[in-house]
Amino acid sequence: MSLYDRIPNNVSLASDKRLTRALEHWQPNYMKWWREMGPEGFQVDDIYLRTAVSIEPGGWAHFDYIKMPDYRWGIFLAPPEQDRVIGFGDQYGKPAWQEVPGEHRNMLRRLVVTQGDTEPASVEQQRLLGHSAPCLYDLRNLFQVNVEEGRHLWAMVYLLHSHFGRDGREESEELLERRSGDADKPRILGAFNQPIDDWLSFYMFTTFTDRDGKYQLLALAESAFDPLSRTTRFMLTEEGHHMFVGETGVNRVVQRACELMRQTGDDDARRQGAIDLETIQRYINLWFSVSLDLFGGEISSNAAAFFASGLKGRATESGYQDHLALQGSYQVWQPGADGWEQKEVPLRNAMNEILRDSYIAESEAVLGRWNRTIEQFGIPFRLRLPDRRFHRRIGLYGSHHFDPWGRPVIEEQWNARRDEFLPAEKDLAYVKNLMVAVTEPGKIANWISRPARGINGLPFEFEYVRRER
Repeated sequence: MSLYDRIPNNVSLASDKRLTRALEHWQPNYMKWWREMGPEGFQVDDIYLRTAVSIEPGGWAHFDYIKMPDYRWGIFLAPPEQDRVIGFGDQYGKPAWQEVPGEHRNMLRRLVVTQGDTEPASVEQQRLLGHSAPCLYDLRNLFQVNVEEGRHLWAMVYLLHSHFGRDGREESEELLERRSGDADKPRILGAFNQPIDDWLSFYMFTTFTDRDGKYQLLALAESAFDPLSRTTRFMLTEEGHHMFVGETGVNRVVQRACELMRQTGDDDARRQGAIDLETIQRYINLWFSVSLDLFGGEISSNAAAFFASGLKGRATESGYQDHLALQGSYQVWQPGADGWEQKEVPLRNAMNEILRDSYIAESEAVLGRWNRTIEQFGIPFRLRLPDRRFHRRIGLYGSHHFDPWGRPVIEEQWNARRDEFLPAEKDLAYVKNLMVAVTEPGKIANWISRPARGINGLPFEFEYVRRER
């Protein structure tokens, strides 16, 4: 088997013997991790997967049956932009970097490692979900997300190996040693240590947490370090599918609850074996709030340094007029003498909040689409995003308590009402009890509606996963 067959790429890997040897040394450790921490119980099955084999229109989305350990995890960068210049910060207008400047080496490595750590973490969080999939369509989508997260790990490891020397190689090994939720070696970011024990959590994760991933990739796509920019731009082509899986998944759960409520005339969807809208709201409160933490503190000297250095910009930086961000300010909720109030923060120090605002606006649009489904059934209920201060663990709000509407509450009030706001043990137990695998083609669990269409033009009844008998 040729190098390209083992590691499809458009980075001329075959011409760099040192890098090739390094990645070939890392690959067996990756495969060991995949077999141990990837989807449990499905490694020998044929899955109808999309594989990127090139960046050409006909190559980045090749569909066929494949066993997941045989998936061709490739390394792809978006096409180079001729004479690209730095688009923001203190180096604005200067040529983009092809190599890592020594003075920015540590900060840049930190960004790459943090992004890279999220990819295997999500695979670990979801490794047992296959045993409770509501249908083969969803089972296949889970595995598509998993293998693409694995490819995104390869993308970050390529950068570490090719641009950060021994430090990069050591960091690459550590990416395979940390484990989601492990008490001794947890993943770097909190949301990636959160358990995902049911499919509603998976849909929420791919809706909200993967959407954070989208905005982090958009910010890194602006980077002055051109290989990182090109890598993340290609990753974004795959990230859209992950969010599609999440948004449409939640919508189908919402739709099924509404269908059963209207068919039976019973407003308690649980009596019909569906997930009630109130429980869905509590799941939204949980996953949206833990995902907000991923953007970092509201006032951040690190974010200011990343922007000033040209390492990480704003999403779609070209849409802004002031690319230096030295003059303006941004309003951030902060504690004051008379309670919480909005105060001005220097613009560069508010870069996390600017990115978070864009994320919140897009998430509001997602909620609008879910609510339109509810409206179609004439049910007087509206899902909503909790306030940005609700259930936060980092930043200005991490040491305070707020209800979902952003009103301050004391700790005793929070403890008394916690199960109103977030999934209670009884909610988790009820949802978990619904998680029974449906593996017959064309069949689906009662708690979720069928998708509007299948994958790659195929019908819902297609055998998307062929189980080894």
